[in-house]
Amino acid sequence: MEVLITGGAGFLGTKLARALLAKATLAAPDGTQQPITRITLLDRVAAQGFDDARIATVEGDVADPAVIARVLTPQVNSVFHLAAVVSGEAEADFDLGMRINVDATRLLLDQARRNGNVPRVVFTSSVAVFGGELPEQVLDSTAPTPQGSYGAQKVIGELLMSDCSRKGFIDGRSIRLPTITVRPGKANKAASSFASGIIREPLNGIDAICPVPPETKVWAMSPRSAVANLVHAHEVTREAVGNGGAISLPGLATTAGEMVAALARVAGPEVAQLVQWRKDEAITRLVGSWPGSFVARRALRLGFVGDADFDAVVRAYMEEEMGARA
Repeated sequence: MEVLITGGAGFLGTKLARALLAKATLAAPDGTQQPITRITLLDRVAAQGFDDARIATVEGDVADPAVIARVLTPQVNSVFHLAAVVSGEAEADFDLGMRINVDATRLLLDQARRNGNVPRVVFTSSVAVFGGELPEQVLDSTAPTPQGSYGAQKVIGELLMSDCSRKGFIDGRSIRLPTITVRPGKANKAASSFASGIIREPLNGIDAICPVPPETKVWAMSPRSAVANLVHAHEVTREAVGNGGAISLPGLATTAGEMVAALARVAGPEVAQLVQWRKDEAITRLVGSWPGSFVARRALRLGFVGDADFDAVVRAYMEEEMGARA
């Protein structure tokens, strides 16, 4: 089995690659588990930290047809399409968002169609496909109503995945990720970046600014659960997912204030006091348009997982990224 991960040098991409190396096999079209022989990590910078003969790193533009033709060959059986311009950046630069979030997805699917080997493709979508007037809890049947460019671009990707699956070009499945927290490293340009920063920075003894009010709702998931769900999305049978229809994953319904309260319980009130509340109208408006709670019955029925509570999310970050036991 040969695997391609776009966005492979990113946080989730590298964690996913390590999970696949540890698993060592993936489901083939006939349902059998076959050994993973190669994982190609495509990103604009080279992925770091791997010492495994099965890993190949490629620096390149995911929206360049020549690059896609190079990495997505007929020998590639499985694709995890993680590469994306995040929400705040897609809102600020419409052309860039369309190029990476839409054009690159179309290139990938067109190349898979030309190859003719019907690869299994996992596409990461987002809860940002929903917005505006929504029910208290978003249902599997709730229609996408994006209120930002990022969400609109992800809906386009979902529809492309579904139609290419229906046509038999790929075996596709789209998963709508909640806000992933806690991410290590520096803040990125995602509007939801604060959801990691208000936990990560205080745990490292640094003041953090929360740009949204404490009551702002967040549908959250830990990186640990996100990676497990990415792998599971690949392993679910084609019969179960149908024509690649998007699956809203189970997350945690919380608020910015509740997240900081969990930080206080796990790490102590003096750590949580490093969070300062300073409202940013643009971020609040965009994040506030996203849903804060789902009834993810389809995902649960298919075997996807969520987190027990936000205290567990904080502990997972401390254990995995800081080497601390809470």
